[in-house]
Amino acid sequence: MEDQDTDEERGPLRRCAVTRARLPRETMVRFVISPDRIVTPDLSARLPGRGIWLSARRDVLETAQTRGVFARAARGQVVIPPDLAHVVEIGLERRMMDVLGLARRAGQIVCGFAKVRELVVGGRAALVIQAADGSPDERMRVLSGARDLPVAVVPTALELGAAFGRDHVVHAAMLHGELARRFRVENERFAGLSGRMDPNSADKSAGRCEQAGT
Repeated sequence: MEDQDTDEERGPLRRCAVTRARLPRETMVRFVISPDRIVTPDLSARLPGRGIWLSARRDVLETAQTRGVFARAARGQVVIPPDLAHVVEIGLERRMMDVLGLARRAGQIVCGFAKVRELVVGGRAALVIQAADGSPDERMRVLSGARDLPVAVVPTALELGAAFGRDHVVHAAMLHGELARRFRVENERFAGLSGRMDPNSADKSAGRCEQAGT
């Protein structure tokens, strides 16, 4: 079976089954119905079957779960796992951290206050990544003089550190390139679906990020 609304859904845009907005597919979350009629997240958008696309927002997913959106889109009864939102959140977080791992192996990312400041001051940073549980004052200092630099927020310094094989990392910065772009997309999807951070955290300036990350 082809994706829903086949005539409209060719190309880079998809229509959200809840809001009906047409958005770039890489910024959305795709679901498919398994052979046993279970709603299954397809975070890489590669599984076969009818695609059900949602905007990457927690409230949109909740609406789809409670108002029969999946059943209507699938044209029949479906089973919605009770932990669907959690499964999506964990999966998106894993994808986000996987990009950090790729960037580290490619030499496209640094961590630590001094190294991040060096990229920021030198204008080489595409974006700064900060742990939400880091020191607010230190998060502001690392961005001093670069208030328009995109900032992405991850939940904890422990998780950010794991991407570098360290116990604890509060600050990281990525160089310009495809991996930085991919990380911003994954970060925004994770932020929107987790409901724990601003969905557009990667586009916030330092001052706005401070508010979103606390």
